[in-house]
Amino acid sequence: MKLQRCHPHRLFFKPIPIFHTKPRHLYCTSAIRDSDDKDSQFIVTLKNIVRGKESWIIAFNDPFISNKLKPHHVEKVLLLTLDDSRLALRFFNFLGLHKNFNHSTMSFCILIHGLANANLFWPASSLLQTLLLRGGLDPREVFEALHDCFKKCDFISSFGFDLLIQSYLQEKRMFDSVLIYRLMRQCELMPRVRTLGEVLNGLFKIRRVDMVLVLFGEIVIMGIRPDIYIYVAVIRSFCELKNFAKAKEMIQRMESSEFDLNVVVYNVLIHGLCKNKRVWEAVEIKNGLIQKGLTASEVTYCTLVLGLCKVQEFEVGAGVMDEMIELGFIPTEAALSSLVEGLRRKGKVVEAFGLVTRVQKVGVMPSLFVYNALINSLCKDDRFDEAELLFKEMGEKGLCANDVTYSILIDSFCRRGELDSAIQFLGKMIVAGINITVYPYNSLINGHCKLGNLSAAVSFFDEMIDKGLKPTVVSYTSLISGYCNKGKLHEAFRLYHEMTGKGIAPNTYTFTTLISALCRANRMSDAIRLFDEMLDQNIMPNEVTYNVLIEGHCKEGNTVKAFELLNQMVEKGLVPDTYTYRPLISSLCSTGRVCEAKRFVDDLHKEHFNLNEMCYSALLHGYCKEGRLRDALGVCREMVKRGVDLDLVCYAVLIDGTIKEQDTSTVFGLLKNLHDQRLRPDRVIYTSMIDGYSKAGSVEKAFQIWDIMIDEGCPPNVVTYTALINELCKAGLMDKAELLWKEMLVSNSTPNHITYCCFLDHLAREGSMEKAVQLHNEMLKGLLANTVSYNILVRGFCKLGRVEEATKLLDEMIDNAIFPDCITYSTIMYQYCRRGNLDGAIELWDTMLNKGLKPDKLAYNFLIYGCCIAGELGKAFEFRDDMIRRGVKPNQATHNVLAHEASRKFSISTDPVMPEN
Repeated sequence: MKLQRCHPHRLFFKPIPIFHTKPRHLYCTSAIRDSDDKDSQFIVTLKNIVRGKESWIIAFNDPFISNKLKPHHVEKVLLLTLDDSRLALRFFNFLGLHKNFNHSTMSFCILIHGLANANLFWPASSLLQTLLLRGGLDPREVFEALHDCFKKCDFISSFGFDLLIQSYLQEKRMFDSVLIYRLMRQCELMPRVRTLGEVLNGLFKIRRVDMVLVLFGEIVIMGIRPDIYIYVAVIRSFCELKNFAKAKEMIQRMESSEFDLNVVVYNVLIHGLCKNKRVWEAVEIKNGLIQKGLTASEVTYCTLVLGLCKVQEFEVGAGVMDEMIELGFIPTEAALSSLVEGLRRKGKVVEAFGLVTRVQKVGVMPSLFVYNALINSLCKDDRFDEAELLFKEMGEKGLCANDVTYSILIDSFCRRGELDSAIQFLGKMIVAGINITVYPYNSLINGHCKLGNLSAAVSFFDEMIDKGLKPTVVSYTSLISGYCNKGKLHEAFRLYHEMTGKGIAPNTYTFTTLISALCRANRMSDAIRLFDEMLDQNIMPNEVTYNVLIEGHCKEGNTVKAFELLNQMVEKGLVPDTYTYRPLISSLCSTGRVCEAKRFVDDLHKEHFNLNEMCYSALLHGYCKEGRLRDALGVCREMVKRGVDLDLVCYAVLIDGTIKEQDTSTVFGLLKNLHDQRLRPDRVIYTSMIDGYSKAGSVEKAFQIWDIMIDEGCPPNVVTYTALINELCKAGLMDKAELLWKEMLVSNSTPNHITYCCFLDHLAREGSMEKAVQLHNEMLKGLLANTVSYNILVRGFCKLGRVEEATKLLDEMIDNAIFPDCITYSTIMYQYCRRGNLDGAIELWDTMLNKGLKPDKLAYNFLIYGCCIAGELGKAFEFRDDMIRRGVKPNQATHNVLAHEASRKFSISTDPVMPEN
């Protein structure tokens, strides 16, 4: 039996605050108290000089100071000055530059940690590089010096060690970076996940894939959740070892853990397959990207083209490149050259020439200034096709586009979300030898961030810096916004501090983006502190800044603070809008203060504030939530009087509330009103109505809505069909469910895995397992089977006592690249326990833990029950203790089983009561 320990990520890390209300004293007071009186007086003198207004040059030219000054004095002064790390750094640099002072290693370490604790990573890294360049210290000695300083001075953040690892990586000293990682572990410290990813990728670059996999294993065992950089390194390593099954397993692991995947991960696998001439597998992976909600990138296509050329499939390669060009991607020189050369060698000269013609994009314009102005105006007016025609006309006039031309067009493409075209134009700039400025890069970074492609945005950011271009506040703010939209606040604030550390001042949009993200993350105290910091820097908030803060307070139910901000906003001369008022109205309603919300709306109307449908829909939702349908309809009449028309959202809220009240006549009256206003209910409204009536047991009314939906020319989609099929299956009306299924197929609405599972669940509950398995095989053929569908089969077999068949499904799942979950294992364990097969249940338990699955309360209860049945009360309590250690709280069923078995030890009793399944 294996009772594994939890390994929480960064178990030994101290929390790193993002904001400080006042400076912390990070120095070691014991070291200062040990000084003798003369030394102490001298240190106080030095501290006063450093913090005073007297010229340092004059002060340190004094022989009394200059002759007596020793490294340990500097160390103590630095410790006393770390509440102002920039001042400490200036003092440190002054001594080195003006006095040629030889600083001690301890001084370096104190300042490196101090700067890292103050989030001044750039100067901390620079100082660390200087320390390493001094020579005389091997990596172990550097670590020991940093660690000794870290312990003695009680620093908060251990990021100084991360900087050391990154420094060795930058110098391509990969093994030294691994050594520092191991020394950190020995000292109960752990690098950040991003740093671990850099180490693994660094090791892969020197082809030490064995070390990559070893370190990855350690990371997983410690319970750290790998990020995309770690997974990419591991997938590349498995591809390098030609172990593609493991590489695919890694990707499936990411998918099953709801990882935010992007096309880069799949590109790594595609590259590995193509490199080993398994190009057709690579093509299948590319074709499957759409089902995963991803789009093949330029890299995907170019890699496939090169792979097809390697296996002499040039015609297929030409087709892939044509598809690539149609999507607006630009083939790389290597891909195009390989394909053209391959076609030429096979005698396909015409095809090769046609391919070259299709990919050539040459633009020249006759009057650069005029055309730039025209193109810019057309782009601003959303007349993009004409702008592109003008750009093409430039080539005909013999004029070459300059950086302004390309910047205008790239920005227009990015604003439209046509990033492939924007990248194409950037490529043209490079090919044409045009001087690239920061502006097209800012557009590309912002465009990718808006589409959620952070990896591409970061790639362009890094590329911009590599080209010697300095990022601006726009560059940083775009990336910060991208990370905030992904919920990666740590990375967003890292960039914020990096930006300010470089002397780049944030603007209103920067602060608003961060404040909005903090509000969405329910970190209102941090949002307020950042808002105060914004005001302290004399950066004026705008309407959006106030709107996000007001909405954040409203979500927390703090309407008092929200209304205070509204008053403050008005006092500053800012004009509230519907985005300001809607959360206020919604918050009042959600806290049971609908009457106050109504008075607030009426007051706004009297003050001639024009509210829109958004604000009224919030009020309607409040009334319907409380079952006050008549009041909601009264608000509708007032809306009409005030010149505000009900939109589809308002009608959807009313219809939903009416269905809950089972007021059919009002529902149809609302539908009539909706049509009278020349609005047409959409699939969402109809599907909501069908689902509402079905769940209420009114299948007949659901079909009435269905008929109306069809008559109105609004064809149902897979969600509509599935909602009705599900309730029919639950009601045992299988004939009607099957008719709907057939109708669904005829209407070209492809059933999804949920639709299949409706039938599968019915068959399993009825005990028709042969038919259930037959249906599930169809799901497998259509790639619709998943863990849920297998769990239905497992439950069905177990219910019939056919445990062996249920157990075989575990192997079948893995063969089909579908991973069992805790429910799968606990369902079978339940049957083993009922049969008294404790060994079998524990064996499944160990398998589940070895696969990294976390057992839930029910799984523990089953196993505790099995131990009690087998008379293993000691083991039962061991599992109870392990349950508590893992943070799973025992419930009454747990206690009942253990208490029953304990009492049985002293008296004859029946078997323990089985926990509810």
